[in-house]
This record gives sequence, C-alpha cells and structure tokens, in this order.
Amino acid sequence: QVQLVESGGGLVQPGGSLRLSCAASGRTFSSYAMGWFRQAPGKEREFVAGISWSGGSTYYADSVKGRFTISRDNAKNTVYLQMNSLKPEDTAVYYCAAVRRWNTIVTGGNGMDYWGKGTLVTVSS
Repeated sequence: QVQLVESGGGLVQPGGSLRLSCAASGRTFSSYAMGWFRQAPGKEREFVAGISWSGGSTYYADSVKGRFTISRDNAKNTVYLQMNSLKPEDTAVYYCAAVRRWNTIVTGGNGMDYWGKGTLVTVSS
C-alpha cells in the first residue's frame, strides 16, 4: 500500500514557476514509477510527466515538454514537478500517482496503482 500526498499548488501569474511535491508513505516507494497528471475544469484527466523507479528515465506530455521537469528523491520518498513558464491553460488540479510497471507511464498512465488527492494550480493574472 502506498499513500500519496501532494503539496505546492497555488496561484501564480502567467510566466511564473511553481514546484509541486508528492510525499509517499511506505518503504517500497523506490519500487514504483511515478507520474503526474492533471485535470482542468470540464476536461478529462491527462498525463503530464513520469519518472522511473530509479529516476533514470523520464517521459513528458508534448504540452509540457521543455517547461516542466519531474524528479524524485527516494531517500525522502518524494517526487517533484518543477513547472516553469506557466500558462493559463496549465490551470488544473494536479495529481501524483504510482505504478509498478514503467510501461504504464509511457503508454499514457492508464492503470496507475495509487493516486493522491490532488493540489490545485491556478495560472492567472
């Protein structure tokens, strides 16, 4: 069992930056690939970024490539999402999720094993 708690959301102006954190419980965190997803108002949840259990591989949605960076610290049981050059269309609830199989991440994240409850990011002037 893995419990995930996101933090770091808030209101930011267009062009600004935020760093989201996702703290995981349990001693098996380093066995899981991790992903960030988001759901904007009135839209379906979408994949944003993923990282392998070791941190050696990452994968991004085209919409955030070059602006967002995913990383993890297995000693702290935490995964991060650094978001730069934020746009109003990045406004959404952001969720982190865990899965055993890396292939689930690179095929869009359908079938993640555990989910957090989300943190709201609002990009507005």
